[in-house]
Amino acid sequence: MIANAFPTVSIVTPSYNQAEFLESTIRSVFGQDYPAIEYIVVDGGSTDGSQAIIQQYSSRLAWWVTEPDRGQADAIRKGFNKTSGEILAWLNSDDLYLPGAVRQAVAALQAEPAVGLVYGDAITIDGDGKPLKRLAFPNWQAQDLIGFRIICQPAVFMRRGVYENSGGIDLDYHFMLDHHLWVRMASRAPIKHIPETWAAARYHGLAKNVAQATGFGRETLHMLTWIQSQPETRPLFEGNRRKVLAGAYRLNARYLLEGGLPVEALKSYGKAFLAQPGYTLHHWHRIAYAIAWSIGGKRLADRFISIREKPNPELENSESLMGWPGLSLEESS
Repeated sequence: MIANAFPTVSIVTPSYNQAEFLESTIRSVFGQDYPAIEYIVVDGGSTDGSQAIIQQYSSRLAWWVTEPDRGQADAIRKGFNKTSGEILAWLNSDDLYLPGAVRQAVAALQAEPAVGLVYGDAITIDGDGKPLKRLAFPNWQAQDLIGFRIICQPAVFMRRGVYENSGGIDLDYHFMLDHHLWVRMASRAPIKHIPETWAAARYHGLAKNVAQATGFGRETLHMLTWIQSQPETRPLFEGNRRKVLAGAYRLNARYLLEGGLPVEALKSYGKAFLAQPGYTLHHWHRIAYAIAWSIGGKRLADRFISIREKPNPELENSESLMGWPGLSLEESS
């Protein structure tokens, strides 16, 4: 239980050669309307000017470092080891917090002493900060997460005690490190969805989930094996076998498709269909995209998407990011 009216929220930003976006990320943290934030930036030895940006804000940082590391998981773990807050979160150096996110997350945790993790909704933005899509989630629990229902990492805040009891960030995971952590935490304490929009996840060509999409697929299947081997998750797997298999193969297919491998993606969609046909067919548009790509090339597949998708007027005309410290007026218009 959090007794302090303003418990410290420790936020870590792992970064490597993200100077283009890093300052917006930092400003979105310092722009929060919450009085007790401990903020750390862990840079992996960037050579693109990131260090100058970090030094510009160094007087307001609790700690920062720039040195080679083993990647994102290592940077996050290193940062958390330097923090003291009762509540933890990390914000990658191309993502943003939206106004009120930290304050609302703290209030949610204070209202639910048994909950170990809260997560909100999010939007995606492009490299210029333009809103793309809204990401709204149900109130998923452990049995859903082991079925590879994915929540948006920058919209997650967690209690230190549950994080530490779950073993923290696993350095052997480089892509699915967040989902692996959520599953372990959710198997130890309830989690809760808060229907507020807390974060903007940036989608751009150099983002890890774009540039290294197939790596996410490989770790998804690795995690599927792990789920079946662990005492905490094996019973959940046995009780939801088809759902878990379908979720894993469907997610692997999505990453294969994003990695430019439509034929392999269709094979994985086929495995998902055999496990749980109804669930898999909910993703018919991606399956159709993979078929179109396999038959007629990516140009035909992209034509299919352009016909199917309609603009989202709510986001296209949104002013929710205008004037926010993480984005300029031009970026959000």
